[in-house]
Amino acid sequence: MSESNSGTGQRDDGARARAGHSGAASSGDGTRAVRAGLPEPVKYEPTLPGPVFAAHFHLPGDPTGPYTYGRDENPTWTRLEQAIGELEAPGADGVETLVFASGMAAISSVLFSQLRAGDAVVLPDDGYQALPLVRTQLEAYGIEVRTAPTGGDAQLNVLDGARLLWIETPSNPGLDVCDVRRLVEAAHARGALVAVDNTLATPLGQRPLDLGADFSVASGTKQLTGHGDILLGYVAGRDSEAMAAVRRWRKIVGAIPGPMEAWLAHRSIATLQLRVDRQNTTALAVAEALRDWPEPLAVRYPGLPNDPSHKIASQQMLRYGCVVSFALPTRARADRFLEALRLVDDATSFGGVRSTAERRGRWGGDAVPEGFIRLSVGAEDPEDLVADVLRALEESAK
Repeated sequence: MSESNSGTGQRDDGARARAGHSGAASSGDGTRAVRAGLPEPVKYEPTLPGPVFAAHFHLPGDPTGPYTYGRDENPTWTRLEQAIGELEAPGADGVETLVFASGMAAISSVLFSQLRAGDAVVLPDDGYQALPLVRTQLEAYGIEVRTAPTGGDAQLNVLDGARLLWIETPSNPGLDVCDVRRLVEAAHARGALVAVDNTLATPLGQRPLDLGADFSVASGTKQLTGHGDILLGYVAGRDSEAMAAVRRWRKIVGAIPGPMEAWLAHRSIATLQLRVDRQNTTALAVAEALRDWPEPLAVRYPGLPNDPSHKIASQQMLRYGCVVSFALPTRARADRFLEALRLVDDATSFGGVRSTAERRGRWGGDAVPEGFIRLSVGAEDPEDLVADVLRALEESAK
């Protein structure tokens, strides 16, 4: 499951980042990830320059250049934004990418920059658990919020008259998938914008802009950076006016990443294809082992041929992701299972090189059974991880 594209361009760093266009020819995902966002080689200079720590820049005369003040632009962000843009829309012109301090900062920037009092927005009712908090704030601003499940393209039923459709596919934590092309076509026909939360898939698993969406939004905290040590978010889009509003929102609220976080994120992207392919392969092995376990576990993973989401996922996804979900019969059993694991940390979030799992119901806000487990598959050896999960299932049943 791979895709080949190429892109060339000769622009200043700021323009290249705004366009999301590679300065060097590339083909496969691994080549692209390793080289994305790098400056042209200069003798005696590092291949990836270090982070630029600056609140202000030398600025005599009129402020005509890209770097004026640290809340507006930073060269380290520019390189990262270029890299993400190359992954989200390989070889495409006119794609702008903006990085944020967290995934929620990126999500908020789209919602609050595009919506006004009296508008209607359609959200998934089975998406990220912070969306109910967002709903409360949107409604406080006089924005109508409608919700529907991800599966079965149910959001189509409440789309009429909406200004913005927010899609999360695969959904977190239930792993339902909707038909992005179908929803985009219906939304655009009604005059609505479409934003896709691409966190779980990553740009190597799904490219919402290629599927017609106006915005691709994600938490870079998860698999994009992959080491569980950075908070980051981003928004990528093609519409210059809409992205200008997102940029203005970032400036107003100051939801900017630190240069060190941006540099670490860029460094981490170089191994994205290696991590994603390893984690996807192992996730499928874990899902198959859980599926074949003698107890019914209601296993969900879009890569399983018998998964309800498999057909549509196979049509629009390049890779199926690193998250597997299943349900144990009781809360106590789930707690025993988590305690019995040796190679899997009991922790929230997902996408890291070290496997994590949690009983998702402990947070509230997700419509899942008490014994529901969200398992994020890391980069451990597949055989070791499968053996650990099966042993913990056996021990927790005693």
